[in-house]
Amino acid sequence: MELATKKLNAVSVILRASQSIQEVIRKDAARYELNPTEFAVLELLYQRGDQPIQVIGKKALISSSSITYVVDKLEQKKFVVRKACPEDRRVTYASLSSVGKTFMDRIFPPHEKKMEEIFGRLTEADMNKMIELLEKVEYYKN
Repeated sequence: MELATKKLNAVSVILRASQSIQEVIRKDAARYELNPTEFAVLELLYQRGDQPIQVIGKKALISSSSITYVVDKLEQKKFVVRKACPEDRRVTYASLSSVGKTFMDRIFPPHEKKMEEIFGRLTEADMNKMIELLEKVEYYKN
């Protein structure tokens, strides 16, 4: 197979793998009456703690125009609370509420297991190499 064909094949494989993973996440989130974006924000807050609302988009891969809406929805569901930054009044943090923490304590372990199943055939070395290679593609700037 020539290099140009391999590159096109790589694009197809990456897109199919991404769609497959996104579908698993979509179904998993739907089981808990969440959309994938809401789930991504909850997962981020659960894994990394309080986050400035302004940076959630970059970390959870959400467009900046959607962040306020998603945080509003999660606040309405009592999963998230907003906290003012004591050092900078322009910054507001999103934080898991006690309800959100309890919810994530319950739903995250099965989700994590599902992710382990998806990548279960890969060794740690495979995972490291895959991440390294995909990061080379991810940071391509046009």
